[in-house]
Amino acid sequence: MKIILVFLFIAPLALSARAEKDYSSFDSAPSPETKSRFAMLDDVRILANGLLQLGHGLKDFVHKTKGQMNDIFQKLYIFDRSFYELSLQTSEIKEEEEQLRQTTARLQINNEEIKNLSQEMNSKIEDLIQNKIQLQEKVWGLEDKVTKLAIIQPSMQETKDISSLKAFVEQQDNHIKQLLKIVEDQHVQLDRQHNQIMELEDKLNHIELQDLAEDSFTGEQTEPEATPFPVRNATAVTYKSDGAAPDCTALYNSGMRSSGVYTIKPNGSEAFDVYCEMKFGSSWTVIQNRVDGSLDFNQTWDAYTNGFGDLNEEFWLGLNKTYAITKQGDYILRIELQDWKENKRYIEYAFSLGGPKTDYTLQLSRISGSIPNALPEQTELRFSTADRHVDIINDFNCPENYLGGWWHSECEETNLNGKYVAPRSRGRLDRRKGLYWKPKKGRYYLLKSTKIMIHPTDLKSFD
Repeated sequence: MKIILVFLFIAPLALSARAEKDYSSFDSAPSPETKSRFAMLDDVRILANGLLQLGHGLKDFVHKTKGQMNDIFQKLYIFDRSFYELSLQTSEIKEEEEQLRQTTARLQINNEEIKNLSQEMNSKIEDLIQNKIQLQEKVWGLEDKVTKLAIIQPSMQETKDISSLKAFVEQQDNHIKQLLKIVEDQHVQLDRQHNQIMELEDKLNHIELQDLAEDSFTGEQTEPEATPFPVRNATAVTYKSDGAAPDCTALYNSGMRSSGVYTIKPNGSEAFDVYCEMKFGSSWTVIQNRVDGSLDFNQTWDAYTNGFGDLNEEFWLGLNKTYAITKQGDYILRIELQDWKENKRYIEYAFSLGGPKTDYTLQLSRISGSIPNALPEQTELRFSTADRHVDIINDFNCPENYLGGWWHSECEETNLNGKYVAPRSRGRLDRRKGLYWKPKKGRYYLLKSTKIMIHPTDLKSFD
């Protein structure tokens, strides 16, 4: 716009200068005033040329600025499109999470209804069983009467009564059988619903990206007779038994009632010290205890064979000693776990432990527990350490990567002899380097305390 105004200003000057030039052609002797006008016209032309160059410069600057603005708009467009796509993905994740929550809620409601129905049916079955017992007593009484009247021809009415009672009893039996079948179906459905709820909870945990340190046992049923995990006890007493007790249970039966370190002598073995924990009306022999990470469990094969640590604090009893105890008979293996929110769980196995020739092969069969199983069952698990790994899956050295000796199987996540790691406030811990309990289908349980104990299988019910 400024260029146009300058042009409009210069144009009249140029026309007047041209007219004066034409007029001066008729005058052979131009006056001083004419020369002055020519000088002004030259100045105007110089100014016009300068303004023209300035216009070209401004034009180039405008083109360059337009190109830069086009680049900026292009980048803004790409950013807007990426942000829109992320918004769509976030909306889809939120919708899926909400659907999972709703499904979980429905399943929990159905599960509760089925439980109530099962309780009602169990009550009805008990009533029917009582009725059946009463009817059987009546039938037995009638049979006695029939026996007494065997030599006497029964009357038609008595025969009808007996037949009627027998038919009624058979009908009640069939009804009870049908109810039992319904109850079995309901139990199967309850188990299926429970598994679905657990899978949905695992999906929700994955979507919400919860920190491993926040994973705990909260929300599950608590152990009926949970006992505190032992803390360091500098004043613990070592008891020397007069007899040659084969394990802690024998010491308990002989009158010992205090938890602590005792000397035992299994059949065919040298005497050695163990920690006996008195609980559930008996005594358990502790073979592993971890409470605070004060002891490094990344030990050699010889250390795991002979044992290491302090029996009053953290320790590993030793494979040789454990084998000497368990080869005396059948034993139960009990694992007690505690997470970082002070929640406690346990699991028990019937087990067999091989000797040194089999690398202390372990075979497990789950009996009971309050946490999902995380160890392979009915499988021979060979013990291995970083300096003696007997099984390498896909060139992956399990003991070396898990930092502790254990009965490894396909390098699973669960290793109660792994590195002791406390949870961080944010972020996830490096897997395979913490103390975990990892079921095959389920989340990681980051552990604070672990304890492994054994007891003969003749233990009475204590759960």
